[in-house]
Parts: sequence; C-alpha cells; structure tokens
Amino acid sequence: MAAAPGYKTVGLQEEVPRKPSAVHDDVEEAPAGACFYLLAAGSFLLIILLFPLSLFWSVKIVREYERAVILRLGRLTSKEAKGPGLFFILPCVDDVRVVDLRVVTFDVPPQEILTKDSVTVRVDAVVFFRISRPTASVVNVQNAYNSTYMYAQTTLRNILGTKNLSELLSEREAISEEMSTRLDTVTDPWGVKVDRVEIKDVSLPQDMQRSMAAEAEASREARAKVIAAEGEQKASSKLREAADVIDESPAALQLRYLQTLHTIAAENNHTYVFPLPLDLLGKLFGAK
Repeated sequence: MAAAPGYKTVGLQEEVPRKPSAVHDDVEEAPAGACFYLLAAGSFLLIILLFPLSLFWSVKIVREYERAVILRLGRLTSKEAKGPGLFFILPCVDDVRVVDLRVVTFDVPPQEILTKDSVTVRVDAVVFFRISRPTASVVNVQNAYNSTYMYAQTTLRNILGTKNLSELLSEREAISEEMSTRLDTVTDPWGVKVDRVEIKDVSLPQDMQRSMAAEAEASREARAKVIAAEGEQKASSKLREAADVIDESPAALQLRYLQTLHTIAAENNHTYVFPLPLDLLGKLFGAK
C-alpha cells in the first residue's frame, strides 16, 4: 500500500512464534541462545581434554527404581527421564535431579472435622502414592511430596464435611475411593499417581459415644420386647389350638393331667396333689 504524502511508511516487525514448553502447555519456551550452545560446547571440549579423568564427573548411574531428570543450564534436555543404568552428562552445565519411583506412604494427621449433621469427629487416614512422571514432578511443582501431603489434608476435610456421621461410619470404602479419585485428578499434572487412600480411625467425643451406646441399648431392649411379645402371641394361639383338641376328647385331658403329675413327681419335691374328677366337682357345684 502506498504511503500518503508527508508520511513515512513504518514496517511492522513479524512476530516469531514460540513453541510451547515441554511440560507446561500454557507457558511459552524461549529458544536457546548462542551462549547456551557455547557453554555446552566448552563443557564437551573439557571432557575430551581431561579424558579419562573427566569420566568421574561425566558418568552417572541410577538404580532400577530411580530416574534422572537433567537440566542443562536450567533448561530441560529431554521430556523423558534418564535411567535406569549408566548415562553421560556434561560437567558444570548439567544439573541432575534423581527421582525415586517407589510407592511412598504417609499418614494424614488427625483432622477435627464437623460432619454434615453437626457432629465433631477426629479422623486420620493413610495415603499411598508414587511418582509416575519424573520430569513433571521436577518441573511442574516445587516439592511433589509436600504438595501431595498438604492437599491430602485439605481433601480429607472437604470430603468428610459433606457426609453424615452414619455415612462416615458405614461407607468408609466409598469415601476412600472418592478421596483417592480427587487426589489423583489434582496431582496428575505434578507427575504423581495416587494408588490408594485408607481411613484409619474415626474418633468420637466421649459424650457422643455414651449417647450412641445408650441408643443402641434401648434399641436392643425394644427389639427384645417385640420378640417376647411375638412369642407370647404365637404361644397363646398354640394353646388355643391345644384347648380345642382337648375339648373334643375328654380322655386327652385326663392324660394331660397324669403327665403333669408325673412331671411334678420327677422333681423330688414335697408337693401333694389330690386329684378330683372335674365332672364330680361339676355335679357338686351344680347341686348347690
């Protein structure tokens, strides 16, 4: 486009796009400058000049359960961590961070939590986690272990604050699974994998324990009374059926009477029984 008379044409500088960081997707990574390559080349030249003495500083070994993240002049050299085994570094310009991949266990300190039904309880838990992405655990978070530890305490309070006391005591497995899922979602960008969360103990105040014990005892007594009443009801119905059977057969009543005498005599007591026929008594009372 031609410039208007009396005005100068100013060229717009084209912006050079930067590639995203290897770990942070929302942070742009500046390209390495000439000084970076110059110092790296100088370190490599130093290794050659001091060979084989330079092997003491340029050779590193990591164990099977470890990985090494290399920062060369503060920049991440590779998205993938080194190891296990032997690898080479450039002395004076490489910073090696060794990350342990084994499962780490820590206890969440007892937390005073107010449940949804306004009951104060004391809960502690245990968390099992491990480093799944060593590079992210070094670059994305200052201290992956401490961050996971602190967030576990917050998550425990937040989740249990939405539960009733009955749910807290009866649904521990579901609460542990929910807490593990939430922890794993938040700590995934840190390169941390939460394997499992377990609630160890739920402590209730003494007055609450006494109240629950009294409630449980009253409930057991009520059930016992109901069971006894149902037993009496069933016994009365059976007695009525037995009375109907005896009423149909007068000899059955006499046999039952003799069985009762036999039971009394077997107990070796001093009870004296004088049997009187019921029909005789009926006639006597009928005559009066």
